[in-house]
Amino acid sequence: MAPVVLALPRGGVGVAAEVARALKAPLDIVLVRKIGIPFQPELAAAAVVDGGEPEIVTNEDVVELSGVSGQYLNTAVKRELEEIERRRRLYLQGRARVPLGGRTVILVDDGIATGASVRAALRALKRKAPKALILAVPVAPADAVDSLRTEVDEIVCLSTPEPFVAIGIHYNDFHQMSDAEVIALLAEAGGEDASEARSPARARRLPGT
Repeated sequence: MAPVVLALPRGGVGVAAEVARALKAPLDIVLVRKIGIPFQPELAAAAVVDGGEPEIVTNEDVVELSGVSGQYLNTAVKRELEEIERRRRLYLQGRARVPLGGRTVILVDDGIATGASVRAALRALKRKAPKALILAVPVAPADAVDSLRTEVDEIVCLSTPEPFVAIGIHYNDFHQMSDAEVIALLAEAGGEDASEARSPARARRLPGT
């Protein structure tokens, strides 16, 4: 049985579409919304992850140190679930989700900076009981890759530059992918019965590709 390729929208869809095409595998998405603490929004107290059904992953250390209340988290989770549902309807347009249980699952993003969103997605995907969980990214800092090794069965990362400045400088084309591009790429890839003869994905291009 072919693996399942899962993308983190929006940027990860362009890379994942190429991976799915090469493996002749179905392509689906995982939607992640981070919940930051009030005085430092970039520090994630929790994340809401949709990989078929919503999952909430809590960073207990951050919650304890920041003192954020359960009411704050509940309100934020409700808000982000509404946004996830909006995006799911927009991107998938009623398409059935690809089953993950007992399958090799490959999570793809366009790169990793801190790894917070990827970590949340991986922890939620583990609950789906995949046969194996693989993280595949073109570029990431070495310390972020090392910190994620315990979350997966395997990591494939093409480049770990030092110093790591930003994901975008490692691409020839790093434009902000539009919702329309995401929808088109998912439509091209199809679902579980995706054709082997896919047209080339309109992905952002890595140097040398």
